[in-house]
Formats: sequence, structure tokens, C-alpha cells
Amino acid sequence: MPKEIEFHFKRPNDSPGYLLGQVTMLWQRKIKKVLDPLDLTQTQFVLLAALGWLSKKSDAVTQVDIATQSNADRMMVSKVLRTLEEKAFITRQEHETDTRAKTIRLTTKGAIVLQKALIEVENMDLEFFGTLETKLSSFNKNMVLLIDKNKNE
Repeated sequence: MPKEIEFHFKRPNDSPGYLLGQVTMLWQRKIKKVLDPLDLTQTQFVLLAALGWLSKKSDAVTQVDIATQSNADRMMVSKVLRTLEEKAFITRQEHETDTRAKTIRLTTKGAIVLQKALIEVENMDLEFFGTLETKLSSFNKNMVLLIDKNKNE
């Protein structure tokens, strides 16, 4: 008989990684329900939202900018942006000064679907995380702390 498996944590609910995984899976299920009717995956939504946010400050948003803003792998971003271009949600054009880069822009169709998605996702977030009530701000600060500590690894 194999040796008994040893865990650092006494119970699953003592493990922050386990709990984060559980919350993430439940949240992703709800996100999928609101994004499916808009023909978006959660990753597509994240990249569109990053583009929308970055476009408020610049007309020359690049794929690298979107990857950095969303803490996403550059190759994955490239593939997803191709899909968003096929759906006519974005355009990709030669960058004015960097010949290696493409400028990414929302199309009118992309802006419309992003706005609808933002409303749906933000409402779902308010409902999902509303249970935390006055602890939500602290929860968000802790998530930002974890992101900042780990994003460059």
C-alpha cells in the first residue's frame, strides 16, 4: 500500500490556492452565461476590454500593449486578436512608426458588443461579489497586491 499522501493544509478550505480555484471556476461559469449570447469568450472579452481601456488614452494601441494590460501571453493574444478580427470586432493595421507592430482598433461592431458585454459582466460581478459587501474593497486590494507581486514571474 502506498504511503499516505501528506498535505500542508489540514483541510481544502484552509488552502488559498484551492479556494481561489473554486471561486474562479464558479465565476467563469457565470461569465460564460453572460458572454455566450454576445459570441464572446472570457478571454476575448478581456482583450476587448483591455483594448477599450487603452484606446481611451491612445490611438496607437498595439498587441504588446494589450498583452501587458491584461497580463496575458503575447502569442495567445495574437491568436485571439485574429479571431476578433475575423468576427469584425477589431482591425489590425500597420503601426505608423514601428514596422514590426500593428495598431489595434475597435470597429463600430466591436465597440457595440464590448459595451453590451461590459454592462452584462459588470452587473454579474456586482451580483457575484456583492456577498462581500463592505469587504469588497479589501478583497480587491488584496487581489491587486497578488497581481503586482506575481505578474513579472
